[in-house]
Amino acid sequence: MPNWITLPTPIGPVRAWQALPSSNTRAGLVVIQEIFGANAHIRHVAEQYAAEGYAVLAPSFFDLIEPDLQLDYDAAGVSRGKALVDELGVDRAVTVVEAAAAALAPHGKVGTVGYCWGGTIAMLAAQQLGLPSASYYGARNVPFLDTAFKAHAIFHFGDQDASIPAAAVAAHREKQPDLPVYVYPADHAFNREVGMHYHPASADLARERTLAFFSENLR
Repeated sequence: MPNWITLPTPIGPVRAWQALPSSNTRAGLVVIQEIFGANAHIRHVAEQYAAEGYAVLAPSFFDLIEPDLQLDYDAAGVSRGKALVDELGVDRAVTVVEAAAAALAPHGKVGTVGYCWGGTIAMLAAQQLGLPSASYYGARNVPFLDTAFKAHAIFHFGDQDASIPAAAVAAHREKQPDLPVYVYPADHAFNREVGMHYHPASADLARERTLAFFSENLR
């Protein structure tokens, strides 16, 4: 059964939602949260990947600042979440991902998948840690696109996402032409099954492509 574990990291312990496959394990996967915490949606995503045969950890990154924090999908939650990820910083976030990947190493190769803010951290994991990664609507990606990648990555965006204009999507193709970039007829957070922006057809296609990517890069 999925459960919370304590993940030791060099910068302090964090909880992580652990979801393990019921039979043979294909590889390990770190699921990286949005700005709202390791909430029910992120835990569900972790369990979906476990059902596909991956050993999954979804760290609760905000534990380094305020333990057990999960935010609502409203204006106050967005504002607080943005402030928290700024306070956390990308370096500490990547350190947590590295610790989660180390914990998953006994299960084989390890990749990451991240959403929103987590999409950018997933991209940084491919660049800095050499972990094959799927980045969903990472609005903070562009400043890091000139950095070389140590592992393959895949990108998913919605063409109705006001937070990521077409020029930002184009920058991914321009600066990293060898990495696949997919655009869907959807808004930001189209994979999140709760909320007005959920777009099932886009979520299903992006998931299919992501699973194919991990099947190839984590085998």
